[in-house]
Amino acid sequence: MSAVRMTPHTQTVLRALLGQGVDGERRSVVLTDGLYGLELSKLSGLPNGTLFPLLERLRQAGWVERYWEQDDIAEVEGRPRRRFYRLTSKGADLAPGVLAEVMASAPAEARSKFGRPGLAGGTR
Repeated sequence: MSAVRMTPHTQTVLRALLGQGVDGERRSVVLTDGLYGLELSKLSGLPNGTLFPLLERLRQAGWVERYWEQDDIAEVEGRPRRRFYRLTSKGADLAPGVLAEVMASAPAEARSKFGRPGLAGGTR
C-alpha cells in the first residue's frame, strides 16, 4: 500500500490537508498554502502531542512539507510566525487513492465515520 501507516489519526490529518470538510474556495487555499498547526489541530480534533509527531512522520515519508510564514505577515498581525504544513506532490498523488482503499476495506458501519475530519477519523 504505502510506507505511511494509515491509522485513523493519519487518515484524519490527510483528509484535512486535502481540504475535505472545508468550502470550495477555502479548499483551494488549503491545497496551495496548507494549514498552520493550530488550524490543523482544530480541523482534525487531534491534540498537539498526537498531531505533530504524526506530521513529522508524514514529512519524513515525503508526503508533507512544512514552512514558516513570512515575518512581515506575522508582524503586521502582531503575533509570532506560524508554521504551515501542506501535502507534497507525492502526498497529493498518493493520499486520495490510499484513503479510498482504506475506506473500501473498512466495514460498512465504520465507513460513515470517514466523512470529514474529527477525532480518530470520525465525525464531530
